[in-house]
Amino acid sequence: MAVRGRDARGGRPRGRRCAAGLSLAALLTASACTAPADPDTVLTAGALDAALERRAAAVLAHDSAGYVEGIAPDAAKLRAAQRTELDRLADVPFKSWSYDVEDITEQDGQWATADVELRYRIDGYDTAPVATRRVLELMRDGDRWYITADRPAKGASGQLWQQGDVEVVEGAHSIVLGVGRSAGELRQVADTVDLAVPAVSDAWPRPWTRRVVVLVPDSVEDMAGLLGSPEASYRGIAAVTTGEVGGTGERPAIADRVIVNPQAYATLGSFGQRIVLTHETTHVATRTSTSTATPVWLSEGFADWTAYRGEDRAADTIAPELAEAVRGGRTPAGLPADPDFGFDGDPAKLAGAYEGGWLACELIAERWGKEKLIAFYETVGAHDGREGAVEQAMKAVLDTTSEQFTADWRDYLATRLG
Repeated sequence: MAVRGRDARGGRPRGRRCAAGLSLAALLTASACTAPADPDTVLTAGALDAALERRAAAVLAHDSAGYVEGIAPDAAKLRAAQRTELDRLADVPFKSWSYDVEDITEQDGQWATADVELRYRIDGYDTAPVATRRVLELMRDGDRWYITADRPAKGASGQLWQQGDVEVVEGAHSIVLGVGRSAGELRQVADTVDLAVPAVSDAWPRPWTRRVVVLVPDSVEDMAGLLGSPEASYRGIAAVTTGEVGGTGERPAIADRVIVNPQAYATLGSFGQRIVLTHETTHVATRTSTSTATPVWLSEGFADWTAYRGEDRAADTIAPELAEAVRGGRTPAGLPADPDFGFDGDPAKLAGAYEGGWLACELIAERWGKEKLIAFYETVGAHDGREGAVEQAMKAVLDTTSEQFTADWRDYLATRLG
């Protein structure tokens, strides 16, 4: 199968924030931490506020001493590990770094566990933060509380700087962060994204940041760690885009990250690499118009339509799996369903799903025009939920029905691939 990219959707609810210079005293309520009778044993808002403020400010100031000051004095290994993590971040241009406290559980007045959400933005690139859940264990020593452990929450994804020193390369429209990759390799990725951004802007002439953040870990195993998923799911996948679909004025969508699988990406030639990164950049551009109402065939098909648009390649070259099925009398009965895009399924079926989505968007662009395709994408994404979203947009934008479009799509497959 052709090595594909993918849009991985996600997001977390917001909690209570503790940022550098911002007090938590008014934000932590009695429901967040039930105080025992003796007030001297309480993990107070002020104590936690001070510890997290120091950590947040220290990251922005690259202050190693300040970053570990809130860690228990006898936790030598943790102190060393935290200093190493901070050193690995030295070249990353952070604009903000903050903590949202979601819950505090106290035990015996001496031990406590805090569930927090770390939120950060890269200067010049992120208009909204990246969020990751952490668990802090704390110990009371006299009248102070100290951090004794700092780990990812169950099921949470890891962070690039936990995997090694972060190398940073900036392009005209991109910033590429890598671990274990050469500066030349990261520069090539940045140059390719810089070609992708204008191409995507031409296909999607709607407002978007036109700035892309790319992560290049050292291995597919490390890639899976950044995604919080099994390694086997990504072995043949060249890149994925993470982020949160939709977004409102009250709560912007979580910032996107394009994450490259260095092994699969390296097997592609310059054409394939350009296609993959243009595909992923399309997901970044269309993020705010993509919602839970958007079927995967449309989001992935539109990304492939953008990537292959203007390329002088025959349809059966771009869609070999589907071409083989059509020529063998196995034309799909309907558009690809969301489960057909699962990474852990049959690779040929996965390839055929992408190809079917691409040709559905090709059909709309060819018959109704590019602006109608864009309007259709936006209309589907604006619908309240999945049910009826495609059907309503088919009628409102394309003046057709889902049944008729499916029949037209099957005919189109025969024309393009038969």
